[in-house]
Amino acid sequence: MIYLDNNATTPCDPRVVDAMLPYFYEQPGNAASRNHAPGWLAEDAVKEARAQVARLIGADPREVIFTSGATESDNLAIKGILQQYRRKGSHIITLQTEHKAVLDACAEAEKLGAEVTYLSVDHRGMVNLQELDEAIRPDTILVSVMWGNNETGVLQPMPKIGAICEKHGTLLMSDATQVVGKLPCNPREAGVHLMAFTAHKMYGPKGVGALYLSQRQPKVSVAAQLHGGGHEQGLRSGTLNVPGIVGFGKAAALAAAEMETEAARLKKLRDTLERELLGIEATTLNGHPEHRLPHVSNIAFQGIESETVMMAFGQELALSSGSACTSASVEPSHVLTAMGLKAAAAHSSLRFSLGRFTKAEDVEQAVVLVRDGVEKMRAASPAWSLYQKGSLA
Repeated sequence: MIYLDNNATTPCDPRVVDAMLPYFYEQPGNAASRNHAPGWLAEDAVKEARAQVARLIGADPREVIFTSGATESDNLAIKGILQQYRRKGSHIITLQTEHKAVLDACAEAEKLGAEVTYLSVDHRGMVNLQELDEAIRPDTILVSVMWGNNETGVLQPMPKIGAICEKHGTLLMSDATQVVGKLPCNPREAGVHLMAFTAHKMYGPKGVGALYLSQRQPKVSVAAQLHGGGHEQGLRSGTLNVPGIVGFGKAAALAAAEMETEAARLKKLRDTLERELLGIEATTLNGHPEHRLPHVSNIAFQGIESETVMMAFGQELALSSGSACTSASVEPSHVLTAMGLKAAAAHSSLRFSLGRFTKAEDVEQAVVLVRDGVEKMRAASPAWSLYQKGSLA
């Protein structure tokens, strides 16, 4: 199996697994048990992991709140800010191309009394900074912009967005799930006050994530969404997932040491993949050609159904047509349609996301499989025949 769906989840690095193993059996303590040695060992392990995660993003360890993943972090940030800052206002701004974890949390916030503005993006997936500036009002309590899009890899200009929010005195949140561990991502330098991310997108385990919460200039507080024990500074109650947190810390340390060379390697492989696939007739790149993650490529192939093509790969190649969190939906990608693609073009798009264990030969074989799959589907497609005759734009 050639695995090119790393934006959905990454394989757990063996070095991460090795770091986690002792905390399943040999060191089983609860980090909140402070009257015996196993509890102390667990507490120390969590402390070290928190420091490792904080170093990766240039934060203070006290600014890292562990959660079950980025979805919980998004919900804690959006609903927690709404409840905490309701006296100031209830207006939230986000983008139409955000992950469903943000969009659905905003929809829930609307049920709780929030007013949400959903800004459009251009055909490359980029936010219009002037529109963002003009959308902020005196009662705006939060702007939420994804740092790197999970479907197209498009990177938003977070420092510029941060400067706009600072001018208005508005808090800025970012779902940085696809960026943390892949590229340098320092929320304080970018003017981001809350940032969601997770371990399983950076070769760590599933089921553990974090919310960065600025504790100085400004000090941000959120209303807890889970209660019972007062864990994580009272913001996220529940017994800490010690093995998962240890794995998260190890993954963060590995990413900090290796991301620069890894990003360059993956960009080279991605560019090779794109050069070959965009050489196929009637193919286009979705997203910005430059301002994007180095390992992601989203390509539309005229005259195919992406879901059918992926099924044809069987056990040979793992790809995606969009977000793993919406794979059960028959609707076209909300990200691609927000960028102006028609439903047919969105349904003909494939997302390639390379990773740490992707080799050059994997890319070569993937090109062969995709080219063959596209040719076979087009040969049986009436729409493709019409396109070739110039009857279908």
